[in-house]
Amino acid sequence: MAAENGLLALGVLFGVVAAAGAVGRRTGVPAVPLYVLGGVVVGPYVAGAAGLPYVSDSETVTVLAEVGVVLLLFFLGLEFSLDRLLAARRRLSAAAGVDLLVNFPLGVALGLLFGWGPVGAFLLGGVVYVSSSAVITKSLVDLGWIADPEAEPVLGTLVAEDLVVAVYLALASALVLGGDPASAAVRVGVALAFLVVVAALAQFGARPLARALDGSDEDLVLRTMALALVVAGLALAVGASEGVAGFFVGVGVGATPLHDRVAETLAPVRDAVAAVFFAWVGLRTDPALVVAVAGPLAVAAVVTGPAKVLSGAVGGRLYDLPRRRSLRTGLALVARGEFSLVIAALAAASPDPRVAATLPAFAVGYVLVMALAGTLAMSEAARIERLLGVGAD
Repeated sequence: MAAENGLLALGVLFGVVAAAGAVGRRTGVPAVPLYVLGGVVVGPYVAGAAGLPYVSDSETVTVLAEVGVVLLLFFLGLEFSLDRLLAARRRLSAAAGVDLLVNFPLGVALGLLFGWGPVGAFLLGGVVYVSSSAVITKSLVDLGWIADPEAEPVLGTLVAEDLVVAVYLALASALVLGGDPASAAVRVGVALAFLVVVAALAQFGARPLARALDGSDEDLVLRTMALALVVAGLALAVGASEGVAGFFVGVGVGATPLHDRVAETLAPVRDAVAAVFFAWVGLRTDPALVVAVAGPLAVAAVVTGPAKVLSGAVGGRLYDLPRRRSLRTGLALVARGEFSLVIAALAAASPDPRVAATLPAFAVGYVLVMALAGTLAMSEAARIERLLGVGAD
């Protein structure tokens, strides 16, 4: 039976992700796929199917998962510098263009090949295109690559993907909701206009924002959470992505002198609720459906993994990196994660049964495979370089 007590359900879920995180630290396996697997195990399709108490996809868990998405992307925005982006805009735009033009059309083509229709193909293009900022950044730090030359094109590409996804999610939301083209265009226009306003306020409102948020640590946490969640909620109300809105709020806070204090005081909250988001995706995933898409999943992994390495390596060369560093740039971008799961959650709301029943399960399996493959590729980079005959710099 389901855990009807909301506190009990949340307690179990937090316990599961805590155990998954401990396993990840001991084994070197990325925490994100383990969080998802933990949610699958205690959800209705595994524990429930076995006749054991399970955690259901309740409103309480769903809201907390949405908070996790907002804070996860808020922290990405917190480290984003528009000035740094503009300084490297030529190289970054070229590398980001290669990344987009190689990987997104490839995902769309696979979606059409799998027979998932135009909307399903568009969503699969996003799942395949976006690398995992969370998994990749953690790996860069853990492996000591963060101070190496390849870190700049890797982080620049991730930032560019975040900006592209701001537009993509607005379009994807309109497509999933359906309706005539005119109403869809209006929804996209309103959503994008809202995000543009939020982005402009974030860029030019640093001083008043700092005055509004400053105070004791407790005041800072409460005021920042209130700002991020109110803006995210308004974004949902107008059809925009709550996560992208949270990203731009993070950009604004990151431009203030409060950056370090916010990062330090809110990091534990982010880690806890972001883990719940990943586990929530697992709760909604039927492993039998993932097995049912094993064929398309294998094809996508085999095709899109090397494609990401290739596009990333070209991006490294555009940054004037030598071949070895360029290859590492490509290897670092293989992992997919949080945005792919956000797209999966969006796909679950599609009225098209081909999309709603298949693509979310595919995306979860794809994230599990590619997060593990990406982390392994980075840790085994030296062997891969020798195998490919790429020598030292």
